[in-house]
Order: sequence, then structure tokens, then C-alpha cells
Amino acid sequence: MKAEANSKTSTNGSAMLRKDTLALWGGIFFSLIFTGIIWWTGQRLTAIPHYPDFGPSWYFWRLIEPTFWTRATAWGLYALHQISFWGLIYYAQRHSLKYSTGLHKLNIIALGMNAFFIFLHLIQSQIWYDGLAQDVSIWSSQASVVILLVWVLLMENSRRGLFFGKKVKFSNLINRFARTYHGYLFAWAIVYTFWYHPMEGTSGHLIGFFYMFLLMVQGSLIFTRVHLNRWWNVTLEVLVMVHGTLVALMTGNELWPMFAFGFAGIFVITQMHGLGLALWSRVLILLGFVSSAILIYYDRGWAQLNEIIRIPLIEYLAVFLLAGIIAGGLWIARRIRGNKAPTERESTYSPNTSGS
Repeated sequence: MKAEANSKTSTNGSAMLRKDTLALWGGIFFSLIFTGIIWWTGQRLTAIPHYPDFGPSWYFWRLIEPTFWTRATAWGLYALHQISFWGLIYYAQRHSLKYSTGLHKLNIIALGMNAFFIFLHLIQSQIWYDGLAQDVSIWSSQASVVILLVWVLLMENSRRGLFFGKKVKFSNLINRFARTYHGYLFAWAIVYTFWYHPMEGTSGHLIGFFYMFLLMVQGSLIFTRVHLNRWWNVTLEVLVMVHGTLVALMTGNELWPMFAFGFAGIFVITQMHGLGLALWSRVLILLGFVSSAILIYYDRGWAQLNEIIRIPLIEYLAVFLLAGIIAGGLWIARRIRGNKAPTERESTYSPNTSGS
């Protein structure tokens, strides 16, 4: 009996010390510390002159007179970071790594690689300042994040459904493609947005960089069980609501309820149904959402109530658009290959989405 008890204690102890979970918490701690470093070092960037703010389509934090080196460092380091991330994903898939509670050598390399480029971006911002924003629209950065969120909704439909736990019947080929190649799309969205901004110390930049760091941690922990943890994954999705709402409030944007209730609405409609919550819990969350909306829009004005549906409407329509684009691309690929690509009936897709 004593040996059995010791065995259970040893098992529980080892479970508490899972390497992938420790790596996740270590990544979160690093993200917090480095966000503080950005705030501290960002104080010397306040003296850099900028153009006046010309409105929502204008990105304020860029140099008035960019040089060859400000552009070369931003785009060059971005390209190196992007290719490195894609290369690690390709290596992992080519070598058919298995999901584990430990860490693969690739995970350690990925965590180190992302930390290295985070430090490089800090140095680049301090010396040359400019990010990719000097040459591309602010909407491209925001669109990359939206595409990532929409891709998650499509990919997770096969597990948690799209509307109140009900699944939309997309073909297995679309599901397989979304799951197989999501890492490349996510890596692009994260790295592109990361290098779009200089490491300024404003509240909006700090919240945004902290969120990017967490996404990099998630991307670095591919083929670990914690990468599939449904609570951690939903936390990353919900943080978009926190980020959007806080930035709107801090900048005096009166549209903050659109971000708060828009992304919260997606949580109520879709995301919470993948957490295994009891029916009464989901009903309470729904009632809390409705009550909060009534309270806010009683003062705000019922004419503004349409703000709640703007973000969900865009994202859910985008899910079907994305599925259509993938389906069209797969059809073209089959035509080019002479119908040698697998058909839906031949597909052996079976999602591995169990949380840890």
C-alpha cells in the first residue's frame, strides 16, 4: 500500500512538473518581463518627431525621414524571422513529430529563436526606430490578425462547432487543409504584426506586444500537449477582446463597446462551447452578456445597439469566405495535378484536438 501511495505521489508530482507546461509558464513570465523592458526603454523614443495624426488610416509611429538602413533593418530582420519560423514548422511536419507532454528539441530552438528576434527588434527600434509601418498600410497589420482569428474559427468548427455548439458541415478536405497549414498562416500573421510596429512604450503598444509574445510562445510549443490545451487556446482568442477594448478606452475611442461586446459575442456564440462547460454555466454567461449589453446601451442609446453585431457578422461571413477560398484553391490544385489530389472520400482526416 505504501509503495502504491508513493507511486501515486510520484505520478502526481511528475504531472505537476510537465515540461511543456513549465515552458508555457516560463514563456508567459518572459513576456511580462520583456513588456516591462519595452516600457522602460521606450521612454527615450518619445523625443522622436512624427507627422501629425491624419486619422484612422494613418499610422502615427513612423519616422518623418526614413533612410535606407531604417528600411533595410526592419524588412531584413522581419524576413529572417519569418523564414526561420516557417522553416521550423516545415521541419516539424517533415519529421512527423508526435504530440508530447515533454519538449522536442525543436521547441527549445523555436523558443530561443523567437526570444532572439524579440531582442533584435528592441535594438532595431532603439537605433533605427521604424518598423514595416513605414511602407505598408495599417489595415494590412489589422487584417493579418483578423485572418488568424477567422482561421481559428474555421479550424475549430470540427471540434466545438460554429454556432452554439452546432457544427457547420465543411468538407474534410477543407478541414484537413486548415489544420495542416494553419501554422504557416499564424506564423506570418504574428511575425508580420510584430515587425510592423516599433517597440514604443505607449499602453497600446505594450498590450499589443505582450499579446504577440504569447502567440509566439504558442507557436513555439508546436507538437506539445499544452499547444492543444483548450483553455489556453481560448484565452489567446479572448485576449483580442481585452486588447481591443483597452486600447479603445485608453485612446478615448467611443467605439470601445463594439470591441468589448463584439468579441464577447463570439465567445458566447462559439468559443465557450469548446470548453466542456455545463449547460447552466453557459446560460449564466449568456445572461451576463445580455444584461451587460442592456446596461451599457440603456445609457448609450438603443440606436447604437448594432455595434454588438458588427465584429461577429464580419468574422462569421469571413469563415465561409475563407472556406470557399480554400475549396477553390484545392479544386484548382486538383485540376493542375490531373485530379491526382485526394478527393473528400479518400481523405482520412480525423482531427486531433483533445486538450491536455
